[in-house]
Amino acid sequence: MSSNQQSNEQKRPRWRPTRRGFLIGLGVLGGGLAIGIPLGLPALRLTAARFLNNASSPGPSDVDPFAWFEVTPQSRLRLYLAKVEMGQGIHTALAQIGAEELGLAVEDLEVVQASTHTGPNDSFGTAGSSSVSGVYGPLRQAAASLRQMLLAEAALALSVAPDALVIQRTGFFLVDQPKTGIEFAPLVARKSEWEVPKDAAPLKSVADFQVIGTSAARLDIPAKVTGQAQYGYDMRLEGMLYGAIARPPRIEAKLTAAAEGTALAVAGVKQVVIRDGFAGVVATSRDAARQGVAALALTWEEGKAWQQAEIDALVAIGARGGVHVQKEGDAATLLGKGATLTAEYFTPLAAHTSMEPPAALAHVTPQKTTVWASVQAQSSAQSDVAEALGVKAETVEVIPTYLGGGFGRKSFSEPGREAAILSQAAGAPVHVGWDRTEDLRHGFFRPPTSHRLAAVLDADGRISAIEHRQASGDVLFSFFPAAAASVLGADFGAWRGSTIHYSAIPNRETLAWRAKLPVRTASWRGLGLLPNTFAVETFIDELAHQAGQDPLAFRLAHLSDDAGDRRMAAVLQAAADKAGWGTPLPAGRARGIACCTDVDTKVAQVVEISVEAGRIRVHKVTAAMDCGLVINPDGAAAQVQGNVMWGVGSALLENITIKDGAVVPGNFDGYPLLTMKEAPDVEVILLEAGDGKPRGVGEPAIGPVAPAIGNALFALTGQRLRRLPFVLIG
Repeated sequence: MSSNQQSNEQKRPRWRPTRRGFLIGLGVLGGGLAIGIPLGLPALRLTAARFLNNASSPGPSDVDPFAWFEVTPQSRLRLYLAKVEMGQGIHTALAQIGAEELGLAVEDLEVVQASTHTGPNDSFGTAGSSSVSGVYGPLRQAAASLRQMLLAEAALALSVAPDALVIQRTGFFLVDQPKTGIEFAPLVARKSEWEVPKDAAPLKSVADFQVIGTSAARLDIPAKVTGQAQYGYDMRLEGMLYGAIARPPRIEAKLTAAAEGTALAVAGVKQVVIRDGFAGVVATSRDAARQGVAALALTWEEGKAWQQAEIDALVAIGARGGVHVQKEGDAATLLGKGATLTAEYFTPLAAHTSMEPPAALAHVTPQKTTVWASVQAQSSAQSDVAEALGVKAETVEVIPTYLGGGFGRKSFSEPGREAAILSQAAGAPVHVGWDRTEDLRHGFFRPPTSHRLAAVLDADGRISAIEHRQASGDVLFSFFPAAAASVLGADFGAWRGSTIHYSAIPNRETLAWRAKLPVRTASWRGLGLLPNTFAVETFIDELAHQAGQDPLAFRLAHLSDDAGDRRMAAVLQAAADKAGWGTPLPAGRARGIACCTDVDTKVAQVVEISVEAGRIRVHKVTAAMDCGLVINPDGAAAQVQGNVMWGVGSALLENITIKDGAVVPGNFDGYPLLTMKEAPDVEVILLEAGDGKPRGVGEPAIGPVAPAIGNALFALTGQRLRRLPFVLIG
């Protein structure tokens, strides 16, 4: 990427309001028509919406339009997307939504990932399995309105009725004379004033969909296969330097004094940057920058030498207190008379281990700051960089690159902030790329969790009361001001997936405790879904065996006849039927089952395991998912497969440990991941709720994996393991 290319900055369109809340403006290149829809929800309402359990995640809430199209001078329709592509295929799915209402093929759209200065500005970011469900309706309406406006003008230009025209790639053409028509660019040039139609443009019925529901080829794959795709680590500018930062030796360490030491004597080192709590080096190469950091004279207040057992002990369920996140009926009274079964569960710290560690390039000038970063939330990174530099946020443009995995780890960009500080001091573009050790030891983790469940079975073996008490380190509260966290009480990110979803149980109660830890914890794929589902679904399996009932039949018996439970029953039955639940298996193998509900998506899984050389081997996972309307079946199935692989790794391998106040693993030798050799076969069944509404896909399928494995292990060996990762006894 040349400096000339980078200096050719695009400008945001000049928006003006029109009917029905749409916005119209000149295109960013100055020659086209742009259309978008603002969603001005108050911040408080958005915050509350994020904490609604079992509901589709909210969309963004900026005053600028968050989903919009532009007609370019080349007669291409350009779709700007604020949702970042981090391997989940979201650009393809969103392009399918737009193409459907426009009447075009996906490849007819030019998809552009928006920065904070071009196209949408989405304060929610790419998270929470919300990219499709939060954008689906407004994006369809924007596409339908743009098509109707352009069609009406094309009919005037050609002196024909609108139904005599058909849209094709770059314009409108006569149905009976396909070479006669008008392209988008000259069509747009005919008018300087555009108005959205008084009545909302009609949307297609689901029955008429031709693009949505098909497995469209991924738009990002060609660039990735040919090496044209650019990630945060790939960004380069003429005259660019490299930065490295001094990292604390312990999790509580604070920098109390810093000096140049011998850093400037290191070949290639250009500058040392020291400010409150920050020490970094700028150099002509990354190696030189890191050597320069090693040569700084630093004094640290190291803090306590924490041990893992001490941190685990902080994740405590109190005898009193706790915040109710579910209270239906009167479980406490029934359990006070004596529980039929109680059990405790624990999950450890875990890392994200994205394929690409965090990276960013920053170029700070007196007029403007530009940051290219692997980040899931452009606007959050913009605010963070502006605060670090002491400038106004609108002078900072954050351009998200492709992400080599995100999973919550890249909700903000530490390298973006660091590179900006170094660039401001050096007066040149600076690139900061964390290495694997930095990411493992100085990032943040999935918090440890503790769980205590108790239940009462009646004489018929039905659950009459059940209680889940859960404690966790912070997840979403890590991003919230202390006052906001205090008011909200319970961290939805931490208790996500913890409530008892079997609505035929009359008395259900869930309480959450917040554990304040010395180690950084925050969002991780699915937030609390994996640990909470592990505890709940393992306990449900234990109750089934206590009652002497088949685990599948037991689950089905505790589902009611409401719409949500019918959907859950359908995925349970579909997974069980496909996996051959109840049919004989080869000697030494067994099956386990588990399910969960998340962002109104229902998932059930059946796993088949064996024990080989003292280790659990997962042979197959059969997963059924009802995520409502499926936009791209192949993409949805791929998300399930990715969740399963990560879930298996979490169940069998992953565990971050702290020793003497420091994180122990520094690379994959100390933090093993699931290998291709160990990967199970995964079969995915996609069901649809039938109401034409898409739900979340990116995270729900991670929930049932670990409990299904543990439940299969009990069926095979009689061992009931209640702590992740699983370690066989004996």
